[in-house]
Amino acid sequence: MRQRSVPVIAAIFLVSVPVFVQAPLVRLLPWLSLAMTVGWLGLGLVLMSRTHSRFWGDLLLGFTWSWLTGSLYWGWLRWEPLLHLPVEALILPLALWGLFRGRGLVGNCFYLGSLLGTAITDSYFYVTHLLPHWRRLMHVEPELAISVFQDAIAHIKTPWGAGWALALASLLLILGLVPLKSDQPHWLVFSGTILGTILVDGLFWLVASSA
Repeated sequence: MRQRSVPVIAAIFLVSVPVFVQAPLVRLLPWLSLAMTVGWLGLGLVLMSRTHSRFWGDLLLGFTWSWLTGSLYWGWLRWEPLLHLPVEALILPLALWGLFRGRGLVGNCFYLGSLLGTAITDSYFYVTHLLPHWRRLMHVEPELAISVFQDAIAHIKTPWGAGWALALASLLLILGLVPLKSDQPHWLVFSGTILGTILVDGLFWLVASSA
């Protein structure tokens, strides 16, 4: 049981890093965030080349792809929400090819789980008509952002917003719990990325609801 929990906990931690660490970094120093991709990639390859650390190297490579696409979008394209998912999906062909060939299963499942969580979260912004608020929030000065945020919260607190939040959270929960039945590390990592998405989204929901 303890051994099975390691991939899940590691994936939850890594899927949270871009939100709490990369997001503020990339706004201030986008080129540094992008350059760090090389460091993550190098470390992942080194760890993967060693038998005893292959799992961690594979996982770190999947994290590297998420870090790369996050750096590109939040560094230079964050003003257009419709570009978010396409940019985050830039590595999708490579990940699918890896799965088809049975290579890098852990890292590819981390990346795909993270991407799926992003797609479902972005869907909430689409169906609740929050995209205009996203664009405004990215353009206004920090001191004016609170008014935009409060306007967005009004949409979230409606029955439509709450209903969709419950529906999409339930979908994420199912997608996160089902793979836990497997003993395969890559499926456990996939589960962890989805559960990590629920954790991050839940924290934002609590902040929004209490504002």
